[in-house]
Amino acid sequence: MLGYFINGHRKRMGIIVMAISIMLLSVLAGCGQGGGSKEASSSQKAQTDSTSAEPKAASQGDESKRTIKHAMGETVVTGTPQKVVTLFQGATDAALALGVKPAGAVEAWIEQPWYNYIRDQMDGAVNLGSENQPNLEEIAAMKPDVIIASKTRHEEIYSQLSAIAPTVMTEEVHIWKDSLALTAEALNKQGEEKAFLQRWDSEVADFQQKMGDKLKLTAGIVDFRADHARIVYTGFSALVLDELGIAHPPEQKGEDWGVKLVSKENIPQMDADIIFDQTSTSRDDGRLDLRKEWTSHPLWENLKAVQNNRVYEVDTAVWNNGSGPLAAEEMLKDLKKIYELD
Repeated sequence: MLGYFINGHRKRMGIIVMAISIMLLSVLAGCGQGGGSKEASSSQKAQTDSTSAEPKAASQGDESKRTIKHAMGETVVTGTPQKVVTLFQGATDAALALGVKPAGAVEAWIEQPWYNYIRDQMDGAVNLGSENQPNLEEIAAMKPDVIIASKTRHEEIYSQLSAIAPTVMTEEVHIWKDSLALTAEALNKQGEEKAFLQRWDSEVADFQQKMGDKLKLTAGIVDFRADHARIVYTGFSALVLDELGIAHPPEQKGEDWGVKLVSKENIPQMDADIIFDQTSTSRDDGRLDLRKEWTSHPLWENLKAVQNNRVYEVDTAVWNNGSGPLAAEEMLKDLKKIYELD
């Protein structure tokens, strides 16, 4: 009996141990499955994060494409262009003001290939020929990222230019702030544009403060050509004078660019307290002879500016041809000297 009892007890103990072992194995198995689920969850999360990152990158790429409205319609420009072509003087000037040297540009009207006031910044740029007739084959060979042109000059070749590279156009060539704004948008340099304009506004305010009552003196702009003389109303130099607060004589205002004078009898129309003469002195086409004839006439001697020794010859490359933000700053430097503000 005692042996039977002992054997029975041992059997029960074995069953209990086996049951406990099975329970432990189940718990361990459960822990193992839980760890696998955690790893799978982490892997799935990483895959999800990776998948969600891809559209974000693509979205950023899409955001680099900008639709630019301009004088000829709309043009899409991608990213920050590196190889830039400028087809009028104001665009070349504006690009330089934004810290970008054009890879290619049309040559200057005088002082070829580039105006003296920007020449040291244009080293290595390709000369693309005349502003009125740029070299399309040369432009195509350059494979530019963007072309900046003007409707005034290039409306008829817009489709050809657009076939070469994204092309944007200003309406006019002499409105320097419009040229700067479009160039900045095309080159993705709006920050640089803002910095330039802030500096310009500060310079203008300083100029006006120093001028004081001198701003009451009227100023006219004349330009002698081979067969006539001009009074400028709305050209580049006139726009700069307007912004600086320098008034034109009432008779020398208008929406047109200005007026042509074909007879010396019209000299009295040039009357002003100050006269800025932006005649080009480097062209041997007869304009200097005409200026000599007109300025030797008694009617010229009767002008207030002449009688008060206030006729100033200025650099036409800066005052007329450049038509960009850097030229505007050069004009301001000239005016500080003329008005003895420095």
